[in-house]
Amino acid sequence: MILQIFFIVLGLIIGSFLNVCIYRLPKEESVVTPGSHCVKCNKPIKWFDNIPVLSFFILRGKCRGCKEKISKRYPLVESLSALVFSSYYNIFGLGIEMIFFSIFTSGLIVAAFSDWETRLIPDEVSLGILPLGIVFSFFNPVFQEAYSQNPLVVSLIGALTGALMIYLTGVLGKLVFKKEAMGFGDVKFMALIGAFLGYKLVILSYFIAPFFALSYGVYRKIRYKDDYLPYGPFLAIAAVFVLFFREKILDVIFYL
Repeated sequence: MILQIFFIVLGLIIGSFLNVCIYRLPKEESVVTPGSHCVKCNKPIKWFDNIPVLSFFILRGKCRGCKEKISKRYPLVESLSALVFSSYYNIFGLGIEMIFFSIFTSGLIVAAFSDWETRLIPDEVSLGILPLGIVFSFFNPVFQEAYSQNPLVVSLIGALTGALMIYLTGVLGKLVFKKEAMGFGDVKFMALIGAFLGYKLVILSYFIAPFFALSYGVYRKIRYKDDYLPYGPFLAIAAVFVLFFREKILDVIFYL
């Protein structure tokens, strides 16, 4: 119980840092300096106004200084991060699997929200975390469950498969729709997912993502009359979905 609470609190703290990454990395700003400040009035945020989730509600979602609204993304990301850390502790226990998958999913969160807000997936996430997936391949329980090949080979082929599928989708989409369908950021992002999930599960993620995107795309078309659809968030959701339900998915596939 104590460790469970610890990882919830740790997740909240990490989530606060992820918010910094989401805002600053697409702008190519340092995530270290300057310290936390209001993005509207640039006033430094005191420690008591920077408590994850809690401060947002105490301040009623407004900056203490300029009274401008604080994005709901801040408590959402902090809460998601807390959920990730506590869930992975329950699933994997206190070990290397929890650490690597927590880093992986934290990267997915940063990429998803960055793409949602700016249409950019920072290379610091995709290319920065991808090597960890390759190193982690030797300890990755997913590879032990779903693959019989050398784990390093599975990770490398997974990264290549993920990148190639999105790249070809972009090429075909541009030919059909006469406009950019997939950015190169999506290619690198899918390589990251493939490095952690391997080629079988990255293919599953690729085919599951459109189902998550479809409902939002229809809503967006009806509500806003436009076709804006950042794809990174749905790739991230699909990857987490496959990671959590991989055993049931693989059982169904093997049964068929």
